This record gives sequence, C-alpha cells and structure tokens, in this order.
Amino acid sequence: MDLTSAGFTLLRGAQVYAPQALGIQDVLLVAGKVVAIEPQISADVLPDCQIIDLHGLTLCPGFIDQHIHLIGGGGEAGPATRTPEVGLSKLVEAGITTAIGLLGTDSVTRHPEALLAKTRALNDEGITAYMLTGAYSIPSPTITGSIERDVALIDRIIGVKCAVSDHRSSAPNDSSLANMAAQARVGGLLGNKAGISVFHMGSSKKGLAPLYAILENSDVPMNKLLPTHVNRSETLFDAAIEFALKGGHIDITSGIPGPVTPSQAVKRAVERGVALDLLSVSSDGNGSQPVFDAQGNLTGIGVAGFSSLLETLVALVKEQDMTLADALVPFTRSVAKFLGLETKGEIAVGKDADFVVLTPDLAIHQVYARGRLMVQEGNACVKGTFE
Repeated sequence: MDLTSAGFTLLRGAQVYAPQALGIQDVLLVAGKVVAIEPQISADVLPDCQIIDLHGLTLCPGFIDQHIHLIGGGGEAGPATRTPEVGLSKLVEAGITTAIGLLGTDSVTRHPEALLAKTRALNDEGITAYMLTGAYSIPSPTITGSIERDVALIDRIIGVKCAVSDHRSSAPNDSSLANMAAQARVGGLLGNKAGISVFHMGSSKKGLAPLYAILENSDVPMNKLLPTHVNRSETLFDAAIEFALKGGHIDITSGIPGPVTPSQAVKRAVERGVALDLLSVSSDGNGSQPVFDAQGNLTGIGVAGFSSLLETLVALVKEQDMTLADALVPFTRSVAKFLGLETKGEIAVGKDADFVVLTPDLAIHQVYARGRLMVQEGNACVKGTFE
C-alpha cells in the first residue's frame, strides 16, 4: 500500500531512537513529514488516518549512505568487469533512504551526466538521492565545465570526489587538489550546499598527506574534507583518528572486512576520543572490490553489496557493546550534518519521514522513505521501474 495516498499515517507504539532514545512513542506523519511525536496520539480527530501498529519494534532514522556507485563502478580488468547499475530494491532492503552517488576509477565509459540521471530517477522512484561530481582523476570530469558551477547550479550535486594515495589516482599535485577543494567550497556557498570534497584513500604510504597539503595551500575548512575507506589499513586508520581529533570528519567503509573491521573502527575511534558526530559509515556499495598484488597486478575482483551497513550496526551493539542510540549516529545524524541535509538523519517534528523499523534482534522489518512504505517484512514492496 502506498501510504502517501492517505491523509495521515500514525505509527503507533514503537520504541523510538531518534537516534537518541525517546522511549515508546506514537509518530504522526503527513505529506512525507513528521508532524508529531507523543507517547499517545489519538487518531479519532484525524481524517483518513492509516494506523500502523509497531508495538515490540524499534523505529530509527533511515540510513544515509554517502558512498554508492549508483551507475556501477569497476572496470579494472576490462569492460567485462564494469559493475551494473543498482536497483531501488537493493537500496531500500538495506535500510537506505538517502543515497549519495559517485563515480570511481572509470570516468572514461561512465559520466557525471549519467549519474545525475540516475539520482533523479531514484528520487522519482521514492527515495532521496544526491551525487558528487568528479571521479578518481583530476582535472575532474564535470557537467558544466567546472566543479564550482556543477555544485552551485545543479540541484542534486553537493560536492566533488577524487582519489589520492592510490596507484589508480591521476597523481594530482598539491595545487590542483587545493583548487578542486576550493571550487567545491565556493560552489557550495553559492548553491547553499555542503560543498564537500571526498577523497578515496588508497594504500599508498602517502596516507593523509594530500589532505594536509590542501589545508596548507588553501583556506578550505577542514570540515569540508572527507577521507573515506580509512579502515583499509592500520596505518591509514591511525592517521585518520589523528585527523578526526583535529576536527576533521572521517568515513569508515562497512564493505571492508579488515584489517580494521568497520565496527572495530568506530569503537576504537570513540575510545580514542573522536566525537561520534565526526564519524560516518558508508557501504561503497555496487563498487568493484579489486585485489592487487604488491606489483599492482589485479589478482581478483568482486562487487560490494549493501548488507554490510546493517551488519556493522548489529556488530556495534552486539560485539562492541555500544548502545543502539550511539551506534546509529554514524549511519544517520552525523552523515546528515556533514552533508548539510537538514531534513534528514533524525526523527523529529519537521524532518522527513525516513525510517527503518527493526525487530528485537535488529533485523530490518520495514523501511519508509518520505512517509511511503518501501519494505515490508524485510522485502521491497516498492521496486524500481525496470525491476
């Protein structure tokens, strides 16, 4: 059933984590927004009200995944290794209600224009989607001819991406990186966007040196630079913690199983004194997972899924002994704040009605995006146009 056809929707009796624990609450929705949160809301005076009983279940904000290869990634072993586009159902079944798309190694056969079309398609199909311009290489591939214009003028573009400290990067110099970040920053100011720069971090011994060079060679604020995949090695992760302790935001990839597992990474960062609001977890979903030997030769390749997001959340609670309220922050509130998405990441009056409903054992039972039921009993009940 499409709940947007009803005037009001009342979610009754769930244990609400907003992500802070609110206890058992009723949550009232209309037109895709939260309009009331109270211990008990009477539906008697609400016309055309759908009532959904969530007693015994947990209601939390929908996941914001800020690193997804929406139109596919890969290609490191030729055309046959280009991963395909992702369908809507794969996203919502993983609890993702807001998706940020980007390009990877291949900006030759994949283009920002195609990514923009995909983000608009996902918005039409029921979730919220944005994108980053650019790809691994610098100069960045863009739509308008400049990063600044892309971010300022194109509604779905909120920043830029590139790759550093990786043998697949374009070996950018310090000044080109600083200029890229400065353009994203100014474009963000002009377009009232986050204006962020996201850095794919490889395994090179350079580590975070390219980001510190940006800070040295420009006046771009530290909180506009995001290193991602920081849990791919112990050395890189230690450097990322130091970056966060200085006030930078860091992104942990749930699809990287080790040597620092994503749940270990979050817990260790918190134990070292990093604020939860400076941590985020993203999937790298639908990207390729190439394996290279010491000489840079490809020895294997796979494709990343999306289930690792929930698996990491569960591991934080069950293995790392974090409260659910704290464990949810890197998937919800901290991501929304970093990306400047003011209506996302929290369950509060005036926010978008993006929810994940969890069972007592933390499995996904339902997902709502902008007030619309997308997943029922763990399976997508709304699918993409060609699924």
